[in-house]
Amino acid sequence: MGTLRALLWDVDGTIAETERDGHRVAFNVAFKEFSLPWRWDVETYGRLLRITGGRERMLHDFESRSEAPQSLSERERLASSLHRRKNELYAQIVCRGEIEARPGVRRLIEQAHAQGLPQAIVTTTSRSNVKALLGGMLGDQWESHFAAVICGEDVENKKPDPEVYLKALAALGVSPGDALAMEDSAPGLAAARAAGVPAVITRSIYFANSDFSGALAVMNDLDHGDARTPGPVTLAALAARHATWTAPISA
Repeated sequence: MGTLRALLWDVDGTIAETERDGHRVAFNVAFKEFSLPWRWDVETYGRLLRITGGRERMLHDFESRSEAPQSLSERERLASSLHRRKNELYAQIVCRGEIEARPGVRRLIEQAHAQGLPQAIVTTTSRSNVKALLGGMLGDQWESHFAAVICGEDVENKKPDPEVYLKALAALGVSPGDALAMEDSAPGLAAARAAGVPAVITRSIYFANSDFSGALAVMNDLDHGDARTPGPVTLAALAARHATWTAPISA
């Protein structure tokens, strides 16, 4: 049992429903601009989300595409070029205001900031994507809300590996049991748990039916909460829920 001393935020799916209406759309426009005959529909993209990371997702998909380059080096070059352009297109989507924060997210981030509770971004998406989304949501000074911003460029291993969480904990100087992870997916939950951090899940569109065994709480969103922590979920309510957490006993 610990004391809540830090809030650790995943981005895609947790802060906003970016996957279906942001990243997927940007990938498809990039494919078209590169004169590639591929399009990821909603269902296909949902399956591909089992692969963490945009470049990695494309490389996995290339394996089943006869039109894809045959050599691995050529595939990697194509994936890198597509990913750079996809990120530019994603930023344009965000800047047009087409992606909004999920219910209760901005309220809770602002509340924690006002109360001086350290927060961190713990994502394996790119820094440019984080900057575009949070800059549009919180303004040019968005980084002032976060004591650490750990992104895909900062880690070698993506979720469900715990590296991003371990780096955030080290940057904040807090123990795992004194932090609380805000996640939306099974890989995110696995990463948090592997780092020893309790996690609250707010189900996103693509992970609504995932197995979240081991989560501290599973909610639809932060405006509605769950039976034990009815919404709107406040920082005090999260701290009270966090106080009930007991670290798993190692075998």
